[in-house]
Amino acid sequence: MTERERFIKALRRESYEGRVPTFELVFFLTMEALGKVHPSHRAYGQWNQMSAEEREMQIRDMAYCYTEIAKKYRHSAIFVHPNPGDYESVVRLLRVIRETTGDTYYLTMHGDPTLAIPEGDTMVDFSVRLYEDPDGIKAEQERNCANLLAFAERLKKEDGGRLIDGFTLCSDYCFNVNPFYTPQMFHDLIAPYLAKVISGYRDMGYYTVKHTDGNIMPIIDQIIDCKPDALHSLDPQGGVDLKYLKEHYNDKVCLIGNVNCGLLQTGTDDEVAADVRRALRDGMPGYGYIFSTSNCAYTGMKLARYELMNKIWYEEGRYNTNLSI
Repeated sequence: MTERERFIKALRRESYEGRVPTFELVFFLTMEALGKVHPSHRAYGQWNQMSAEEREMQIRDMAYCYTEIAKKYRHSAIFVHPNPGDYESVVRLLRVIRETTGDTYYLTMHGDPTLAIPEGDTMVDFSVRLYEDPDGIKAEQERNCANLLAFAERLKKEDGGRLIDGFTLCSDYCFNVNPFYTPQMFHDLIAPYLAKVISGYRDMGYYTVKHTDGNIMPIIDQIIDCKPDALHSLDPQGGVDLKYLKEHYNDKVCLIGNVNCGLLQTGTDDEVAADVRRALRDGMPGYGYIFSTSNCAYTGMKLARYELMNKIWYEEGRYNTNLSI
């Protein structure tokens, strides 16, 4: 079984033998791990001045970062963050990764048309619009849906449809204490477009992973009703209990994440190890679980902490073995 096949098995909540899949939404620690600047952190002010040969070298170096991190930490999926994001560069980057790795890894990229929490400098004006211009907000999301689905349809025609396996929907809706949107707002302004884009992707044969940090519990039923294949990141700092989710939603959605990023940053090694084992213990029963942090491997996190987490997962996160968790 390839890593891609294992990842898809988990998305489908099917049984299999061997190691539970793992990946990260973003692995920003490429400088520490590989001596390479992460593709998302590279400035492209001179991209238009590069020769074709220089652009190809840059794309190949980005592809190297993604594939080498996946190999080093035995990830089953690669979340590609194209930079720049023009269509031709996106296709070329995905193609180089596929040419290099074949169908070893599940490939995914951004694809969320829905409203996220606004930035601080626009939050007041945006909040006013929620009440004064809901029709305008709906129209914008309708356009966003159409544009993303058209992009996905176009991408599906490349290389026999094998460049990418699915989309990861990364609009964040929640703070640690509660969602930014009331449940009624979510129902009226977000859920219809989340359901629409997920349905559209599924009709094309793509899988979907829905990401949002924070306390998702007041809106979790609405999110799951939109029928994503998986839900990430199950933030324990937002009060999300993985064991509870497994008990109540395991028949509806694959669950991804829940290793406490706060502990990875500030906890002791023993606390990190205990939390990794808790996530494995709570997430693995009944399949339909993918192991990861509760956000990403972000800049500033100690690489040694991620590698401790990864080591415990590798040694103990297996089905049909005696797990010491």
